Amino acid sequence: MVVSLDRQRPQRLLILPALFAEANLLRHQTILIMHCLDKAGIDSFLPDLPGCNESLAPLTEQTLSSWQKAADAAATYFRATDILTIRGGILLAPQHFSGWSYAPVDGPSILRKMIRSRIIGQRETGIAEKREDLMIRGRSEGLELAGYRLGPAMIEQLSRTGTARPGNLIEIPHSQLQEGPLWHRTEPDSNQKEAQSLTDYITKAAGQ
Repeated sequence: MVVSLDRQRPQRLLILPALFAEANLLRHQTILIMHCLDKAGIDSFLPDLPGCNESLAPLTEQTLSSWQKAADAAATYFRATDILTIRGGILLAPQHFSGWSYAPVDGPSILRKMIRSRIIGQRETGIAEKREDLMIRGRSEGLELAGYRLGPAMIEQLSRTGTARPGNLIEIPHSQLQEGPLWHRTEPDSNQKEAQSLTDYITKAAGQ
């Protein structure tokens, strides 16, 4: 499935979303950003990653590398002129595209957060788990984290992949938008003011 606002305009933005649990928390916010971009005269495209949402591909077979290839193919297919990555989406950014990275986060941070959530959740049911043991198991057989069954290759790549991929993306720190981070909330939420602020930053930088 692809969410798109395509009016065949000159600027065409491929959006690489937040990953895993943060993808669920920020889905509505990402759509809000797309509507703001549309009003600003920018086409945008939000594809499902293989193994996620309505994709029929097995999630356990996915890696950051396979998602990077999918992102590159999507950028070419939609004739994207730029990309916008949100949070962990920076890990999938094609090297040869310019654009923006909003509040980027690295793979180890994503993995630590999901493992911490699992440990807390299991503790509430009386099961004690340790991060070190989970990492050993994850690297050998995969793990169920935040409702996602991740294969060992994905676990391994997340554990060692930083945000320093493309040098052609302009980082937009969350602090510049002056709103509370939506990914720190326990339930999905959205913020129209933040979506508009992010769009204003992009359009100003793009000379719209």
